[in-house]
Amino acid sequence: MEYQLTAEVDPPAGTPALDALQRHGVAALLDENLEMLADIEGPDGVEIEPLDHRISVQPDGASITWVLDAPALAFAEDAARHVLGELLERTELLTDWSVRRCEVTASDEDLAAALAGADGAGGEDVEIEINLDSIAELADSDTDERREQLLDAAGELGAFGYDAFGFEDDEDGDTSGDEDGDRISEEAAELVAGALMTGLDVLTDELFADVQTLEDSGSTAGEQEVLWALHALPARFAAHYTAQFAKKFLVTTAVLGYRLTQPEWDGPRSLAEALAIRLVKEAARHQLDLAGLLDELPLARMFEVFDEYALEGVDIEDLYADVEIDEDDETDLDDFVLADWFEPLEVDEPDAAAPVDHAMRS
Repeated sequence: MEYQLTAEVDPPAGTPALDALQRHGVAALLDENLEMLADIEGPDGVEIEPLDHRISVQPDGASITWVLDAPALAFAEDAARHVLGELLERTELLTDWSVRRCEVTASDEDLAAALAGADGAGGEDVEIEINLDSIAELADSDTDERREQLLDAAGELGAFGYDAFGFEDDEDGDTSGDEDGDRISEEAAELVAGALMTGLDVLTDELFADVQTLEDSGSTAGEQEVLWALHALPARFAAHYTAQFAKKFLVTTAVLGYRLTQPEWDGPRSLAEALAIRLVKEAARHQLDLAGLLDELPLARMFEVFDEYALEGVDIEDLYADVEIDEDDETDLDDFVLADWFEPLEVDEPDAAAPVDHAMRS
């Protein structure tokens, strides 16, 4: 019978919050070891087969969703906990980590029972009473919690002040602001800053999942109908987004995450980093949507100001233009995508008489 388990592994007590690059490393180590498991020998020689797994790493630890084929629930839980403990012990960089929780969350029987319940008994009509007030209260509490999480995450952004989102502190000290008027409040800027950092965490996890998908399939993004993050890059180059490209873009995004926590910013260091900033903004927009804030914030205006600070004149919009690619063109597009996007940007001022290249800062 198949069982889905959820396991949580934690770093030693007192470990600082993991940054984006560290989270990527932890995910890679866990995935590499789990991929090597062909089968597990449980108690009394019982064979347990790992079928699938998914890894999500947060600043305070990692969660593993694991699907196992085992003869009984107890065997699945015991064997999984034992194997994860051994896996951590033999992985040098994770030796001090520990398994906090490992339990079955669903089985074939659970799903069958749920489906049976959904079909109803004997086709009889079932009267269902829904408490709309309770649902509204739950929704409000969830959005309030997300709002607080965004405010907490704002402190992680060191590269920009709130003026990078359009906030201007009045000389008289009034910082209340009015999002419906001309001013942007400090809290609005704080929420968007927190959404950027939270969105960056999500984007890093999504890119890691895309890397796995492309590696497992041996295909490009253009051959995949569903990807987590790479679909947000310029679509006309999708045929050249290989697993190797995805890894390089993931590293670029992880480095961007580190740079955003530092106290200074000198603009994107490559076109890939500029593209990563665009993806982070979209991830931030989604975080604000989950918190029910899209209608409260003048987000278009705030991101317009942010682009001036963050991109420093680097133009990437032309890459998203709907241009037909000439396959007979002698230009090696693959080299362009895999190399030029990751090359350092030129920082010299362009010649006023010459057209501005997208790889130049204006």
